[in-house]
Amino acid sequence: MKYFKQILVYAKPYKVYGFFNIISNIFYALFGTLAFVSLMPMLKVLFKSADPINTPPTYNGISKLGDYIENSINYFITQKVNNEGELKALLFMIVIIISTFLLKNIFGYLAMYFITFLRNGVLKDVRNDLYEKTVDLPLAYFSEKRKGDIIARISTDVLEIQHSFLSILELIVREPLTIIFTVVAMLALSPQLTLFVFIFIPIAGFVISLVGKSLKKKSDSVQREQGQFLSIVEETLGGLRVIKGFNAEGYFNQKFQDSTSRFYHFSNKLLNRQNLASPLSEFLGIGVIAILLWYGGSLVLVDKTLAPDAFIVYMGLAYNILTPAKAISKAVYGVKKGDAAAERVLEILNTKSPLADKANATVKQNGFTSSITLENVSFKYEDEYVLKNFSLEIPKGKTVAFVGQSGSGKSTIANLLTRFYDVNEGSIKIDGIDIRDITKKSLRDLQGLVSQDSILFNDTIKNNILLGVNGKTDDEIIAAAKIANAHEFIKDLPKGYNTNIGDSGNKLSGGQKQRLSIARAVLKNPPIMILDEATSALDTESERLVQDALEKMMQNRTSVVIAHRLSTIQKADLIVVLQKGKIIEQGTHNELIENNDMYKKLVEMQTI
Repeated sequence: MKYFKQILVYAKPYKVYGFFNIISNIFYALFGTLAFVSLMPMLKVLFKSADPINTPPTYNGISKLGDYIENSINYFITQKVNNEGELKALLFMIVIIISTFLLKNIFGYLAMYFITFLRNGVLKDVRNDLYEKTVDLPLAYFSEKRKGDIIARISTDVLEIQHSFLSILELIVREPLTIIFTVVAMLALSPQLTLFVFIFIPIAGFVISLVGKSLKKKSDSVQREQGQFLSIVEETLGGLRVIKGFNAEGYFNQKFQDSTSRFYHFSNKLLNRQNLASPLSEFLGIGVIAILLWYGGSLVLVDKTLAPDAFIVYMGLAYNILTPAKAISKAVYGVKKGDAAAERVLEILNTKSPLADKANATVKQNGFTSSITLENVSFKYEDEYVLKNFSLEIPKGKTVAFVGQSGSGKSTIANLLTRFYDVNEGSIKIDGIDIRDITKKSLRDLQGLVSQDSILFNDTIKNNILLGVNGKTDDEIIAAAKIANAHEFIKDLPKGYNTNIGDSGNKLSGGQKQRLSIARAVLKNPPIMILDEATSALDTESERLVQDALEKMMQNRTSVVIAHRLSTIQKADLIVVLQKGKIIEQGTHNELIENNDMYKKLVEMQTI
């Protein structure tokens, strides 16, 4: 229940629906009890078991409440029979019974009507916050998590919370009120018999609670395994080309089947335990009814302290407790399942992002004015440092290229400049301000990024180019596409800029996807451009055309270029050669060639 207390916060915007649900449930429970109590007058008419009472009864205190209610009913029946006859009195009683059952069901529907808005509202808001948190968390968080597990938490776990949320409201409102009203009526009819019932109800409740103790643990296993096989599905869809190319279908089929087999066994244990709730509670309830029949029958037949019609109504009321008791036992199990789901959801929602903006973070509104400075930067993804005491200044308007072998730390610099990760030691400053003191939004507004992987979305070409940019005209979009050498192939597509490019842009070639990524960065028109091996996926002709366009775009702009093909950065103002996270050379292309060191070797290797 401790996790549900945090989920209940999401119900606040919908509290008016909760209020009407509670009111409806109160009337549902009230009329549910009155529906059985109203049977007594009809039985008295049929059995003629009541002595006629022609004078209104007097109220003699709470201890005589049962007698007062019974005498009032008898007086009402007597007046009805005297005025209209027995048949019309019976017909009137039947109308009352039908009316009470009708009102009970109307308020039952209203209760479900109002709770629907609350449940779905909570579902919507939890999912929205969960998605927003997922997008906000740093990349490092997802290197330790399976994507399928995150998907499972957003979809099935939140849905489980929704169902359990309904259960807990029934648990604390409708069913307990039904039991309370019914017990009050039972006390009014026969305090002696009701006290006898109270001896057995705690015993039944204790037995039911024993069954549900391990339910939360079993539910957690089911939900975790569901995240596991969703992860396998996500990996399979993302890597179908490789799986087919290496004939690895059998391996992945077996991997998926192993996961679904574990899910099968966990689910069987969970559902069998949960399915035990209803028959167990019903059997225990019938056991109580059997004892009541024995003890109550002795009061009617032997002691003659209880009227037969009152005993019939009493048994109906006793059975009326069974349904809410069953519902409560099922709701308890549902809450335990939901608590496990809530724990998994709240694990993400309560995660504090190490990259969160500081309370007094600066919104950099005056653009980029002087330089980017890396001061004694050290960084590691896990145990080994990728960058060690790295220092460099990048003046405004200059193009600085980073080259080196794989693993030398080139792409890490791009990740740190965009603050996808924070440095472990040292600092990165823009115009003398530590980027950790700048809001992430205003920092990234200054930057345009073209990554090594062409990341596109299942949308139109136009919307992919417009990503994160508002207020741009079609002419500006076309101009950006022309700079990226993308306009020629776009205009030949069936719907031009409104063509959907499929999942991850799979309807396009690698070079086309990369040119769209470049067009997206060009349209943003930021003062700082970060190109992480931006031309690596282009063919030779496209590379030359795009490189010319990039050189024009980078004029009077600060550019950080992570280079794989060294032919693309020969005009850079500064080339920095990295090896194992340290600078071993820096200078212009001609200067580094004259040095006859690592850079010249890298150039010669690529020209062979």
